[in-house]
Amino acid sequence: MKKLILGMALAAGSMAFAQTTTGMSSSASPVQFGIKAGMNVASLSKDASLQDQKSKIGFNAGLFANIPLAASFSVQPEVLYSQYGAKVESVNEYTVLGTTTRDVESYSTHLDYITVPVMFQYKFVPNFYVEAGPEFGFNVTAKNKGDRTVTTTNGSSSSVANSSYTEDIDKDNLNTFNFGLGLGAGYYFTDNFGITARYVAGLTDVIKNRPNGSDAIRNNVFQVGLAFKF
Repeated sequence: MKKLILGMALAAGSMAFAQTTTGMSSSASPVQFGIKAGMNVASLSKDASLQDQKSKIGFNAGLFANIPLAASFSVQPEVLYSQYGAKVESVNEYTVLGTTTRDVESYSTHLDYITVPVMFQYKFVPNFYVEAGPEFGFNVTAKNKGDRTVTTTNGSSSSVANSSYTEDIDKDNLNTFNFGLGLGAGYYFTDNFGITARYVAGLTDVIKNRPNGSDAIRNNVFQVGLAFKF
């Protein structure tokens, strides 16, 4: 909770700084506020238990302030709701006393965060920029959602059982705070409307109190979306 308050205070302080900077930027580009939304292609760094992992599609949406610091340089704090996680598919087949069982399971780990990216942007030309900076994240929900198909075959006869499930992940086993580094770029077609792309590599372990010798699992996400400045 302290880290959540710290992150929100950082964002709020940045927004307040943006407002005070507006009056100081009359000779430069004005501070602009905006909204953004887009698609996440999220994954978790692999360990021995996640060999069949695939990326999971999610979304991100939120607010930002773009604060000019020089003619071609600005800082952009954001507050986003962002869906992380991964998709895992597994196939287990075995035969016992002439009966073959094929167990196919596909489930997604949904880790949703309130994220506070603070991106430092450099404009090569007025409408195109590159960016880099830290992202602070705070987990708000954690669930597994999946489908399972079990096919049992004995000679010429077979049966199929399908099931779906949703289960909460015990958040006591997860680190609430997530820290990552982002690298991205963007292009504005007009003064107000543009497209953005960013990759965020997680640096903190998703799992709390991991046994010694086991690999850390980290959030990674590629984001692409649209931004609108007011």
